[in-house]
Amino acid sequence: MLNQVTLRTRQLLIPTWGGRGAGRKPAGRRAGVPHRPRAAHDRRHPLHVTVRVVRGLPSLRADHVSPSLRRGLAAASKSRFRVVHFSVQADHVHLPVEADGIAALARGVQGLSIRLAKAINRVLGRRGRIWADRFHARALRTPREVRNGLVYVLMNGRKHGVSKYGLDPCSSALWVEAWRQDETTPTPVVRARSWLLSVGWQRGGQIGQDAAPAMGHAARRSATRCLRWRVR
Repeated sequence: MLNQVTLRTRQLLIPTWGGRGAGRKPAGRRAGVPHRPRAAHDRRHPLHVTVRVVRGLPSLRADHVSPSLRRGLAAASKSRFRVVHFSVQADHVHLPVEADGIAALARGVQGLSIRLAKAINRVLGRRGRIWADRFHARALRTPREVRNGLVYVLMNGRKHGVSKYGLDPCSSALWVEAWRQDETTPTPVVRARSWLLSVGWQRGGQIGQDAAPAMGHAARRSATRCLRWRVR
């Protein structure tokens, strides 16, 4: 007769499918990005990409982590995939990027994710998974969407209450041409090529250092839904 410990061990090893509640996310767990084919991408449209780390890691903004991330972002841009801006928050990274098609986007984000994961694991002295889910990408198709997206990314530290005043040192705001003060530090991002991200967004006016993102009511209920922005 099997003792209770052996029986319990065997029960834990038996895979189960179906049944009440099968496939549901545990209570309190953030819903992931749906696993379905991504839509075709028009190279004229920049994208707002978000990647999120697994729970339990130190803040990505920590002094011993963020420099490695910045170096990784600086090396991630290629001819067909370009990181134009970034914002590093405690458990996620925002990236306005340009990609010459859906394949270039997928390969570019994959390479960037691998590079950043290795950098994070190296400085933390650990091994294992870094990213919690697939990356989220939202195409920005109009000058207004691009401008609002830039405000949201560059000033994202104010949304999370980590950089209330001045420019966020864990973002590319320090390298925005209109705000840059130190011309000797090389920029970790590349110049935009698309009309929308280089010129078009300026139709709505320049972005001041006092700008701040504000989320719509629906977005506050779910961090995985599309965000609406306005500039105060």
